[in-house]
Amino acid sequence: MSTDAASGTASVEASEPLTLYRLQACPFCERVVRRLDELGVDYESRFVEPLHSERDVVKRISGKRTVPAIVDPNTGVTMSESANIVAYLDGTYGDGEDAA
Repeated sequence: MSTDAASGTASVEASEPLTLYRLQACPFCERVVRRLDELGVDYESRFVEPLHSERDVVKRISGKRTVPAIVDPNTGVTMSESANIVAYLDGTYGDGEDAA
């Protein structure tokens, strides 16, 4: 973890890739993908079942069947909801300001 002296925010070095659970052509998932790419954070995509009731893998990791969901092995954080994920990414790997 390093601290940016100008802004006083802390940023984590992503030594391991995050796992992103997502759907094809999901606008909420694409928002997270764009932010990960903008921040240069490595991630692995796991595409899940389109049918909400069959997303058991997402339910196991996040407690919900909604996507997007991320697992960050660098901080131990697991979360869902695109707005929350983008805010988390900005605070953890960015300068703390939401660019979206």
